Parts: sequence; C-alpha cells; structure tokens
Amino acid sequence: MNYMPTFDRRTFLVSSAAAGLSLGFHIPFSDEAQAQAATPEVNAWVVIKPDDTVVIRIARSEMGQGTRTGLAQLVAEELQCDWSKVTTEYPTPGQNVARNRVWQNFSTGGSRGIRESNEYVRKGGAAARMMLIAAAANEWNVPASECRAENSVITHQPSGRTTTYGKVAEAASKLEAPKDVPLKDVKDWTIAGKPLKRLDTAPKTNGTQIYGLDIKLPGMLVASIKESPLLNGKVKSFDASKAEGKPGVRKVVQVGDNAVAVIGDTFYQTKTALAGMPIEWDGGDNVKVSSDTIAAMLKEGLGAEQAFVGNKAGDAKAALASAAKRVEAVYSYPFQAHATMEPMNATALYTPDRCQVWCPTQNGEAALAVCAEAAGLPVAKCDVYKYDLGGGFGRRGMSDYVRQAVTVAKQMPGMPVKLIWSREDDMTHDFYHPISQCKLSAGFDTAGNLTALHMRISSQSILAYVFPQNLQNGMDPAVFQGLTPNSPEGHFGYSIPNLLIDHAMRNTAVRPGFWRGVNTNQNAIYVECFMDELAHATGQDPLAFRQKLLADHPKHLAVLNAVAERAGWDKPAPAGIYRGLAQFMGYGSYVAAVAEVSVNNGQLKVHRIVAATNSGHAVNPAQIGRQVAGSFVYGLSAALYGECTVKDGRMQQENFDTYEVMRMDEMPKVETIVMPSNDFWGGVGEPTISVAAPAVLNAIFAATGKRIREIPLKNHDLKTA
Repeated sequence: MNYMPTFDRRTFLVSSAAAGLSLGFHIPFSDEAQAQAATPEVNAWVVIKPDDTVVIRIARSEMGQGTRTGLAQLVAEELQCDWSKVTTEYPTPGQNVARNRVWQNFSTGGSRGIRESNEYVRKGGAAARMMLIAAAANEWNVPASECRAENSVITHQPSGRTTTYGKVAEAASKLEAPKDVPLKDVKDWTIAGKPLKRLDTAPKTNGTQIYGLDIKLPGMLVASIKESPLLNGKVKSFDASKAEGKPGVRKVVQVGDNAVAVIGDTFYQTKTALAGMPIEWDGGDNVKVSSDTIAAMLKEGLGAEQAFVGNKAGDAKAALASAAKRVEAVYSYPFQAHATMEPMNATALYTPDRCQVWCPTQNGEAALAVCAEAAGLPVAKCDVYKYDLGGGFGRRGMSDYVRQAVTVAKQMPGMPVKLIWSREDDMTHDFYHPISQCKLSAGFDTAGNLTALHMRISSQSILAYVFPQNLQNGMDPAVFQGLTPNSPEGHFGYSIPNLLIDHAMRNTAVRPGFWRGVNTNQNAIYVECFMDELAHATGQDPLAFRQKLLADHPKHLAVLNAVAERAGWDKPAPAGIYRGLAQFMGYGSYVAAVAEVSVNNGQLKVHRIVAATNSGHAVNPAQIGRQVAGSFVYGLSAALYGECTVKDGRMQQENFDTYEVMRMDEMPKVETIVMPSNDFWGGVGEPTISVAAPAVLNAIFAATGKRIREIPLKNHDLKTA
C-alpha cells in the first residue's frame, strides 16, 4: 500500500525546507514512518518487520487489474512466507534510478506487469528466503542446507529448532545476496497459482483507499485548467482580470502554448473562475477537420499502391485474380476515449532545489523524467510518488498532466498545488484509440477452399505520434497486433496459402494513444467477422470453417474448441437465442469467446458469454476470471456505444451523456474457462477484449441476417433484415 504520512503544518514546513518534502522509505515524518525506517530491508523486494509482517515492494501500477496481488503472490511463493501477513508498498522511480534500477521496469501496460517481470520478482523473493535461512543457520551455527523455510518459520530439521522471519530479518539484511538463485517448479507452487483474495479489496470497499484525487497536503492549493478545444490549438489571448479577484483565486497562468490555469483555494472556486474567463483560441487549418474528412482520407488508403507489409505468404493478389469465388467487405473502427472514472490529476511541490509529484501513473519513470524536465532540475532532485489509479487503460501511460502540474506549481514555489482536470477536458483531450478502416478480399477455389486473403488496413499510427523512434523503416509494427506470421506477442492463427496483410498509414490531427487492447480490438473484428462472412458465403458452419484453418495452430484451436463445447455449439440454442464466436491471440495469450444474444424488435440483449483464456501460467485463476469479465465490460461498452467524432476541429463527446458506457443491467453472464498450459507467460488484462465485439457481432448476424461492419451498435437499426 502507499504510505501517506500524517503531519502537522510545522512539521511540514520544517521538512520541506530541509529536504523538499522527501517522502520515502526512510524519511521519518511520523512514528509509523520511523518504525519503517528502523526496519532494514532483507533486499529491495522484501522488508520483514519484527512482528513478521512482510512488506513486498511492487514497482508496477495497480489500476484494478490485480497486478499488486499477482506479483506479491510470486514473491511470496519463493519467499515461503505467511500470506496472511503480507502487505505491499510502491517504491518510487527516483529510488529506482538511485539504486541502479533495482526494481527494473515501472511501466504498466500491454498486459506486461506479470509476464515480463515474473522471473526477477520471483528471484527477489527466493534470494530473501535464502538470506533469512542463512541468518538463522549462522545463529545456530549449523549448515544452511539443514534448514528449511515455510510459512515465515525457519526450521533446523535435525534438531527441530525454529525461529521466525521477523527474528532474523535484521541479521539477514547484513548478508551478501546470493548469486545463484534457483526458482521453484510450477508444480510445487502453494501461493502462486492459487485463487487467493486480492490484497486491495478491503480498502477499495471500505473507502480507505487513497487515489490521486484524495491527496491532501498542508497548505495545498488547487488548479483548474482549460486546454484549447481545437485540435492542436493554441492560446491566442485571455482576459485574466475576469478571474483575478474572484473568491479564492490566487493566480492565473498560461500553461505551455495551449492552456490556461487558475490557481486557488478550492476546485469549485478555480473551476468557476476559469469558466467565466474569456479565452480566444487559434486552431489553424485543423478547424476544417471533421469525421467526414478523416473517413475520406482513410478510404483513399484502402486502394493506395504503397503500403507496409506485416504478413505475407504466396501471392495473394494473383490468387484473388484467378479465384473461382471472391468475397469482399470493408469494416471500420472509430476513435474511442479511455473514459477513466478518475480524471487526470497530479499534485506537485516545486522549490528551486527539489520537485516532487504525487499522482496516479502507469509509468512512474516517464513521469519522473517529465517532472525533471518541466522543473528544470536534475532527475536526482525530483521524485514521483505513485498512487492507485482510478482507471488507466493506457491513458495514464502518458504524462502530459504531470508536466502541467509541475509547470503550474513552479508559479507557487514552496506550496503544493493539485491540478485537476474537469471531466470535459479529460474527455476532449485524450490520446484516443486510433481510427481505422479495413478492406478484406478473399478467394475460394471450386471446392470451396479458402485460397487467398488480402487484408488492407488504413489507419493512423500510434507509434508515429507517441514513439516515432520505434518505427521500423517507417512501419508501425504495432498495427499488426495479432496478425503477424510468428510473433509470440500475437500471431495470425489461420493457415491460408496466399496471404497479404498490409497497412496504409494515414495519420490524422487527432492524437492517438494506447487504449486497452490497442490494435487487437479492431484487428479481431476485421478477421473474425470476415471469417464468419466467408463461412456463411460458402455454406459452412462458422466453427467447422475455423477449425479447418486453425489445424496447424493447436493453441488457437484449443481455446476455440473449449468455448464451443462449453456453450453447446453442437446443440440448438434456446428459443430466441443466437450464437456467435471468435478467437484471437494477443499479448502472448490465446483467447476465444461464444456470445449468446437475442434481438427483439431491434433491441439487443447479450445474455451470456463463454470465454476461454490460455495465458500459459495462471498466477491467480480467480483474478483471471475477474479480468476476463471486466474486459468484456470494456469491450462491450466500446461495441455498443464507444465513438468519438470530430466537427470543425473539435471532439464532440464531452461527458458520459454523449460517451456512454455499459450499465449493470446490460452486463451478460460471463463464464470463464482458464486453461493454462504452463509453458509460457501471457497477459491477461487485455487479450479477451478483442473477442468481445466480434463474437457479439457474429451473433447479431445469426439473429437478424444483418452484417454490421462498423461500431458502435447504437448507430444501427438491428431489426431483422
């Protein structure tokens, strides 16, 4: 858990002057902090207190996905500690830098929290266990090989003597860390791999959990900000006198070249003053941008000669030209907002010698770098204190709000300032899920075999905007998520002799970003809905059609067969219920789903979804089930309602009245099949989002005979064709 110190104003001022309010593991602000500082760490991952409380440090961010509990399970498994006494805390990115990145990656996204850090966090727990055993063995003057640890108790097996972790932790902390750290076999796991309750459930249900918006520091001010509502627009002029002098207002400042902020005593006062202040904006040529102009640009890309090739086998164009039967379709996918429940916010304290930020972030090290840059200080004189996120979904991987908070705080040196975005600014200044169109062309031989597929994607590139240095000779490889020939991250499962999947990059004025599931979301719709079209066009059962094409990819096939069997695909559905299915691979995991829907007088009801996931290893099967269900909330919200449109250079959706999400009464029953093969590490939080929409869209076709090729469904009449 994050430690939030309590201290009076005098303590705050003295500490601020002396150390720039350096909150950390060893800065004593209270009796509790002093006790923590007096407890030496066994190693960077593990702190054990005299009462046997085990504090496990988690570098990745918790935003509801269960990373805190899963990573703690992996450390505790190797530590062989008493799980009932485990708690957690975040180290800071500043400490990570100062300690030669001992905690390694602080970035949390792409379902990588566990799958990319599992080995080194397990070794952290194993090394701590070995050091604790060595300390006990030294005390008893016996070989460490004669001792074993279990449930935070060390036993000398020949004599039966025992001691606890808390009693030897200080001695263990003085030992040299072992260089050879073997890990347990998965079959011997007793904590990892088990459906344990999450560590953060209680504070999130009893109201004690602290989020960024909850942070309170003595003397803290609040800032409201208004960015240009025009795409890439700039501040032309503003009349600060209309806000200055209003109750509670301290200062009006321009932030960068595109925003204005009001700093004051309360959010209500600053937001009200900002709303009444005239601001003129300059949008340049982007005022001409609209959803129609963007759609036209993407449509042009569907037929362009130049394109980046992501997957190629045989000669798809020649095979299509000579095919006995051809089927074509064009699909599209809109901009979508992250719509986190907690708007962007950050609290910053700047002095000429130090700058600190308290905030919810998915990338602590990136936030630290931005903090230092905005403050004009060395990284060593800055730090970022992470808090649990009230939603992230990729949005809080960006640090624009951190930069703004520091920029504003520099106007009030020595005083903490909490910057809070309004819901409207949060919704209209997102890094949006990229918009795209896709043209698919398939060819069959006279026997009804699929011989060729050309899939042309026309879309903007996230990497071109966010990480242009990661482009590969101009190509964005992330566009081809789930479509590559052999990537362990997500490869195309269907065996088609002549295949061409390419991308015409068409970047828009709307800034794109990583949105939970990213490009697997639209890619799965394009592939899986078109596969359904091909099955029906040739009179084949959608399941049997896929099974034949997936024969060479057994893991893809296994999850598909599992959902089909559980859903009873080979049996008639209940009266009025229709089924659709989909499979895909993303974030290193294999997923599939069967959706059961009804459509009555144009009204859609999703009754049931059966979902299968093979993530290789399953650290917490119960949490995987929860993540799968949660991913369908997100995926179905996008399919039903998610769309951001542009008019006159402005995003039109400003709040939840125009950007809807699923309600509780719309949520279907989700049955999860967790089927780990224990031979790789895959992700969990994002993969199953990809199959939510195509499974439902295919079920809608079964129910109505209507093929929906663009979402959201709110824009379509679902009455029977």
